[in-house]
Amino acid sequence: MMPAMRSSDFRSVAAMSDLDRTLIYSPAALMLQCADQDAPRLLCVEVYKGRPLSFITETAAGVLADLTATGMLVPATTRTVSQYRRIHLPGRLPRYAICANGGRLLVDGVEDEDFTVAVSNKLTASAPHTEVFAELIRMADPGDGQLFVEKVHNASDLFCYAVVRRSHVRSGWFEHLHGYASERGWRVSIQGRKVYLVPNSLSKASAALEVAERLGVDAMAAAGDSLLDGELLEAADAAIRPAHGELDDTGWSRPHVTVTASRGVAAGEQIASWLLQQVGMERRLTRAV
Repeated sequence: MMPAMRSSDFRSVAAMSDLDRTLIYSPAALMLQCADQDAPRLLCVEVYKGRPLSFITETAAGVLADLTATGMLVPATTRTVSQYRRIHLPGRLPRYAICANGGRLLVDGVEDEDFTVAVSNKLTASAPHTEVFAELIRMADPGDGQLFVEKVHNASDLFCYAVVRRSHVRSGWFEHLHGYASERGWRVSIQGRKVYLVPNSLSKASAALEVAERLGVDAMAAAGDSLLDGELLEAADAAIRPAHGELDDTGWSRPHVTVTASRGVAAGEQIASWLLQQVGMERRLTRAV
């Protein structure tokens, strides 16, 4: 049974959700564990360089259309603004969207400049982005000809990440990266082939709490799969995570957090339904008054 909200008198609920490997899935993350003829029908929700990139099940599409219609779905993603804008979820455009791991806030598709300035002020608590990015570039070349980093990216001068070949990563490389980052007020998150370095003061949770206040809701539900989502799930009144990803790999759990029965794109379908159920509490409770 999924956990209920922590209080029985909530009347309105905002649904804050990560996207990649939580609601939407690349071909490599689908984890279809059935015969091809039994696979669910999929809907493409993102195209990149002319090719389909991210998918949801047809069932999840219907649920997400209902969820976006409530006006209470708030995507909370590590993607940059430009990467987020490639995604087209079913239904209406969410009024609020948290991008860049809490570093940018879109309101009706437009960046909130005051929010951006406030985030820039908070980031002074960590080592400068230029310093950390330069170290990541340096570490991308071990100097022995055994290259395992395919690309290094600067994400809006807020954080950075590398795309690596996991099976070829040199021994001790991850450990050194973790140590370097922690000494400078940054943290490391590994999501598939991407290795993120993110300032400690950059968080989805703080952005989500501000959006919840703007929406005037009584409670917050959340969903996510990575360690970068941990604070968001902690801040929520009830939360859900898939049975895959960083949080699952580390056995992360909390009393108010449920875990899906499924993995991959099937888990995304379950998460969408759960979020709609939480937001639907408002309508049920209103009728009961």
